[in-house]
Amino acid sequence: MHNITISGFLTLKLPERSFLLNPIIPQQGLALLYAPRGLGKTYAALSIALAVASGSEVYDWQATSPHQVLYIDGEMPACSMQESLNGLSKGMKLTVPYPELFQIITPDLQTVPMPNLANPVGQQSIEALIQDTKLIVMDNLATLCRNGRENESDSWMPVQSGQLDLRRRGLSVLIVHHAGKSGDQRGTSKEDIMDTVISLKMPKGYTMQKGARFEVHLTKARGVAGEEVKPFEAHLLKRTTLSHGKSGTLKRQTLGQFKKHLENGL
Repeated sequence: MHNITISGFLTLKLPERSFLLNPIIPQQGLALLYAPRGLGKTYAALSIALAVASGSEVYDWQATSPHQVLYIDGEMPACSMQESLNGLSKGMKLTVPYPELFQIITPDLQTVPMPNLANPVGQQSIEALIQDTKLIVMDNLATLCRNGRENESDSWMPVQSGQLDLRRRGLSVLIVHHAGKSGDQRGTSKEDIMDTVISLKMPKGYTMQKGARFEVHLTKARGVAGEEVKPFEAHLLKRTTLSHGKSGTLKRQTLGQFKKHLENGL
């Protein structure tokens, strides 16, 4: 450890912080995406990963250029993951310029159980795979970070230390997590160190027959404001491919608007 004076610190020539996926994934950034089960969070996480690896966009989020991504899957069957990636690549009309920019670890292709990324041994097991990586996606927290009870803050500390170490080394991390019954993220709060927190919520009147359809809310976006943080509704259409659609920005109604609707019999 070493210290530095304020004058020395203020004269350091530090690189300007840019984005892997503007405005939600900054370089050297930590992000959390959470949603109720079955709402489409893996599709959303895969779409983000594909956009970063291909230098393209998803929804209104734009990648600056292609960057290497490591997607660590903790629970999906390999055949289901292959089907999802194939469909999303075609639906998003993506071509990853260098196929090695998107790499995946999935349980069915391993000869040993998936590592526990909540402890140093598990973190070390993937060390050789992240040398040139710019974004690590961990899908999901419950299966990949098995360290005590989720609602105990002590269980989160080793995970947090691992995330901060990756950030110190110049990597960005997106953690995928489940929402609890209240709709908030499950377990103890994990937002303190995050630059971005993305909450996928169930739209009113949603049924399973409507497929992957969700509201996208940025509940935390460090350094971002204005139009970029407005919530919107998105959906995934399944035909021969998986294509994205954005239904528009969600509008919050004022009490006055609500009363007017009531007076009009709505």
